[in-house]
Amino acid sequence: MPSDTLTRLTELIRADALRVAEPGQTFTLASGKQSHWFVNAKEVTLRAEGLALVAELMLEQLVAAGAQAVGGVSIGADPMIGAIVARSAGTAQPLQGFIVRKEAKDHGLGDRVAGPSLDGIERIGMVEDVTTTGGSTLSAIEAVHAVAPQAQIVSVLTIVDRLDGAAERYAAAGYPFSALLDRDSLGL
Repeated sequence: MPSDTLTRLTELIRADALRVAEPGQTFTLASGKQSHWFVNAKEVTLRAEGLALVAELMLEQLVAAGAQAVGGVSIGADPMIGAIVARSAGTAQPLQGFIVRKEAKDHGLGDRVAGPSLDGIERIGMVEDVTTTGGSTLSAIEAVHAVAPQAQIVSVLTIVDRLDGAAERYAAAGYPFSALLDRDSLGL
């Protein structure tokens, strides 16, 4: 990983996305857990510089894993997927993107996985912004396998791993997992 790129992303996360609770207060995470710190990664991924850094770092790992497509849980992964796919244009292996809704739509096609068909896609990378237990992405992977049973998950990437069990859950499921940053690298 380019150290200057990762260093700059770390600076942006600390300055714009990291929140530490006041004494006696906590944040409720998507997993339902309580924490004294919270990362709102959208504060970085919805700004040009931060999103470009994330896309550069993640695309490098997705290419190394041989991914043909990249997806993740809407809404946190949406900007990352778009930026990664755009950045892959013109490369030897342009990626296809898709998003996974938390629930199937109750109108239109009623789909949970949205984007171009995953028919013929054999190697998929999943991305997320902040990882606690991995539950949301594991559920999304089930939805992906329902529409693309031939596909192998070759990489699960996150911007920040809270180090609260996700790595162990992904390993138990057989999915390679890595994080750009984690609780320790953020000094928490």
